[in-house]
Amino acid sequence: MKRNTRKFGNEPKPSTGFHIQPKNQKQEMLLSSIRRYDITVAIGPAGTGKTYCSAMQAANLFLKGGYDTLVLTRANVPTGKSLGFFPGTVEEKLAPWLAPITSVLKKAFGVNHYENLVHSRKIILQPLEVIRGMSYEKSIIMVDEAQNLDFEEIKAITTRIGEGSKMVLMGDQTQSDVGEGKSLMKFVGMCRRCNIDVPVVEFDVDDIVRSDIVGRLVRMYMTEK
Repeated sequence: MKRNTRKFGNEPKPSTGFHIQPKNQKQEMLLSSIRRYDITVAIGPAGTGKTYCSAMQAANLFLKGGYDTLVLTRANVPTGKSLGFFPGTVEEKLAPWLAPITSVLKKAFGVNHYENLVHSRKIILQPLEVIRGMSYEKSIIMVDEAQNLDFEEIKAITTRIGEGSKMVLMGDQTQSDVGEGKSLMKFVGMCRRCNIDVPVVEFDVDDIVRSDIVGRLVRMYMTEK
């Protein structure tokens, strides 16, 4: 994905932002949805750019101003079973599991500024157990591996959205570790019945941009089920 050639220093100026060039229509839809709506659901197989686009847009909106924090969390599968075995702080424990998002944010902000944002609690790596009791104002909340959330967890997380905040739920239903990942789509269905705007950007194998081999592998795994 191409961006403009402006280089980011360690301390980007507020209200700047940057241009994100989508590679296909689904990516364009995702970027637009995150910008326009309070909650966006992005689902699809690996390599479609859903995490990259979501994280880049979150960084872009943060730089433009109006948001105080970026909150990163994910389903505790397998985090809840193995997180305690990692040494260090909560952020250090969560870092390996949130690497798909944090690696993109480091590209967007620059490594030094990213670390400064983490240190100043502008970027928060939050365990799922803790997020349940929080209220986030002027925040962009990114939930990875959302296909592994049960319905009570989705209920707990989505009701954390405070004034001026957004949430992005990302997942791949073909890689659910808890049943068939139906809770996320149950949530979407309920929102539609209650006229709550929660757009779903659904990627498929034709939208894979990572590499040709990834597209071929995903198709292979789908046919072997």
